[in-house]
Amino acid sequence: MTEASPLTSFTAEAADFLTGLAADNSKSFFEAHRDQYARAIRQPLEDLLGAAEPVYGPGKVMRPNRDVRFSANKDPYRTEASMWAGTVGGVYLNLNRERLEVGGGLYDPSRDQLERARTAIAERPAIAAELESIIRALEGDGFTLAGPSLKTAPRGMDPSHPAIQLLRLKHYAALRGLPIDTPPSDVLSTWRAMEPLIAWVDTHVGPALTTRAH
Repeated sequence: MTEASPLTSFTAEAADFLTGLAADNSKSFFEAHRDQYARAIRQPLEDLLGAAEPVYGPGKVMRPNRDVRFSANKDPYRTEASMWAGTVGGVYLNLNRERLEVGGGLYDPSRDQLERARTAIAERPAIAAELESIIRALEGDGFTLAGPSLKTAPRGMDPSHPAIQLLRLKHYAALRGLPIDTPPSDVLSTWRAMEPLIAWVDTHVGPALTTRAH
């Protein structure tokens, strides 16, 4: 699917389904409303995934079922819905009962990714300045950095380093909250605003070679 192809918008029906599921998180509720889930939530997510993958790389729509094997919470279903597409950095959308959260970048990097990013920031001022400029532009455009950051300097890093705020980052991702009924074209333009950060991640961090950092 290309950007020019028709995309399905989210509507109040999606919020109604998630509200009902939060009140009755059971298989019987989900099965009784499966058509509503497919129409109001799954199809718009699949449409957006189809638009995202040719631009940002392979992705997926998250399954509605929760993995409850090691969780004290045994509710069988997620009360939010999301999708992701990308290679190293990518784009993301999460739908909850109140709004969309749209953004991207690199969330929860692996240990080697975090080490490479911090080394680049600490040792190459131009790379740090590029990231700082990207972040300022995103924040000025209504995005919020995914957080939280470290409260102190990373181990082995100088607390007085001029780029210490960047060195304390644990994620290289940002999100913007949007109304549920935001037109798909606005979701796509929000993703386009993320492209400088995605490019920074792809260039200066690269793919994961080890497990996640935390």
